[in-house]
Amino acid sequence: MGSNDMDLLTALASGPILADGAMGSYIFEQTGRLSEANHVYEALNIDSPDLIRQIHFAYLSAGARCLTTNTFAANRTRLAPVGEGVRLAEINRAGVRLAREAISSFQRQTDAQSPCFVLGSIGPTHETNESQQQAKQVYAEQLGALLEAGVDAIVLETFTFLPHLRAVLELIGEGVNSPPVFAQMSLQQRGEEATWDPDPVAFVETAADLGAAVVGVNCCAPWEASAFVDAVEQVPAVRQRHIHLSAMPNAGGIQRIGHRYMTRVNPEYMGKLSRTLADRGVRLIGGCCEVHPRHVREMRNFLTSRRAGGKTAAIVATNGHAPVGDEVKKDNGPFSRKIKEGTFAVSVEVVPARGTGPHVLARKVEFVRHLAASGLVDALDVTDGSRGIPLMPPGDFINVLREGLGWTTSTGDGVEFIAHFTSRDLNVLGLQSRLIGYWGNRIHNMLFVTGDPPKMSPTYPRSTAVFDLDSVDMIHRAQGFMNRGLDFGGQPLGKHADPRTHFTIGSGFEPEAVDGAHELDKLRHKIDRGADYIMTQPVFRYESFNRLEPFRDQVAILVGVMILTGLEHARRVAEIPGVSIPADFLDRLGAYPDPADQAKVAKDIALEQARWVKRQGWAGLYLMSPGSMQLTLDVLQAGD
Repeated sequence: MGSNDMDLLTALASGPILADGAMGSYIFEQTGRLSEANHVYEALNIDSPDLIRQIHFAYLSAGARCLTTNTFAANRTRLAPVGEGVRLAEINRAGVRLAREAISSFQRQTDAQSPCFVLGSIGPTHETNESQQQAKQVYAEQLGALLEAGVDAIVLETFTFLPHLRAVLELIGEGVNSPPVFAQMSLQQRGEEATWDPDPVAFVETAADLGAAVVGVNCCAPWEASAFVDAVEQVPAVRQRHIHLSAMPNAGGIQRIGHRYMTRVNPEYMGKLSRTLADRGVRLIGGCCEVHPRHVREMRNFLTSRRAGGKTAAIVATNGHAPVGDEVKKDNGPFSRKIKEGTFAVSVEVVPARGTGPHVLARKVEFVRHLAASGLVDALDVTDGSRGIPLMPPGDFINVLREGLGWTTSTGDGVEFIAHFTSRDLNVLGLQSRLIGYWGNRIHNMLFVTGDPPKMSPTYPRSTAVFDLDSVDMIHRAQGFMNRGLDFGGQPLGKHADPRTHFTIGSGFEPEAVDGAHELDKLRHKIDRGADYIMTQPVFRYESFNRLEPFRDQVAILVGVMILTGLEHARRVAEIPGVSIPADFLDRLGAYPDPADQAKVAKDIALEQARWVKRQGWAGLYLMSPGSMQLTLDVLQAGD
């Protein structure tokens, strides 16, 4: 072990650790050259050490805490044909040294306190047709050099031939004081029945029996990594936590979407996937082909948010009043009244201003004025740093709207305000303070969402996500504590007779989440904790709502409908994790080259969806429109 006081396996046992991404595809991005004679990627450890150090440093800066050495193909079957066999040991030793140097430089420059680890990478032989004994001979040379250089663990990557994996594990097991071994295979699902090749259960059981400390997949599609976890979670060694799971998928993969083969993977997708994998117990999370620092940065952000939840939600208030009920919450406004009485409710999303332009604020005030005057809207929900960008906080923006519209305590509001409330930016103390502030400012309807990690431009100062609590925790705290007259520590909110707040409480749901089972489980927790209503992400495929059918009698569900502005907007929205736009929608938009005609088609699509929501008896409509105010009014009037 190099510069770390903490053992790697101890660190893994305490929580998920983020590894780096691809080495080969990132070298290609940096150099524009494939690995070839006179430019062998592994030989760059000796020939271009600054480049490899810079790559390692970039991954550390993005948030990785495990570096994989640039030694994937540094075995004799791959190096000898390109004239690098004589430098095999030197290449492997240099690979470890460069990773250590990058860690030292990073820790020195950033004063980082978290331990970092070096994984010695071993990949398959060139042909993978050697006998097990021959494979042992091939790997003994590379393994010896990596162990001599002092790695924290050996990671076997992209193996597809189980006998070879067995051979390497047996070889390592024959050694004395060998470091932990992480065994990863490139497992693929083939055919319409998604048959595995090779079988993941056989792989995990074999690796566990031969002493692997971590087993997992790499160099596969993201959804195959998720399916791998499904396939092996009941293996005794996994269920009993005798071994840890790892996942390092590629940043891509082709899926059949409608009648097209497409990929929907971007950095944010990888970020959300990493959080989902961590929630399901995967301990080592990283990336393979085309996963670069920008992806790892998003993965770090989303894994940071995993710290939220589970630690405080189990606290139960044993004193205080009974939580306020439906009859009290009805007085919060027309939206609260309708969802409690089972009447169709409509909420329109409004995004606060970004910046100080008075004309921007004036336009938004007029937008709200017209919506309220239409009589078609019950609530305006105000986003909280939507998409993780810096916007005016919802409470401040609501106060600006009220001032511009002349809505006072005496006049009342023309519509009910719903403040989106993320746990991203404030610690527990700040979260409670903001809720009390909202209460004092007549903002009594909260939509709790965990929130997107901050997304800042390269010139913006680094912003750290907090995520002390998640949306489930916040629902529990608002209903189980504040609506009982207690603060988050269980103490009375005041000495007066009834210190209870009476927040109406909502939260979100992704009908097309990557991990649908996890999203449904989280929904159950939200309902159990006291959510009054649920708003879905924009959904374009009606069949996505089938999984919500069992919950319609348990909570009011408002269906998210987004008014697209045209084909390009539709394509951008389709990249958002948890949102899928059917191919026929794209075809309808693409049939018109004129953007004005596309906008008309997009409005028709939104109108069809709004009518479907009402016809199917859902509790309400949650309308999102990044376009003009008139589009919003047109859809509401035509769909009334």
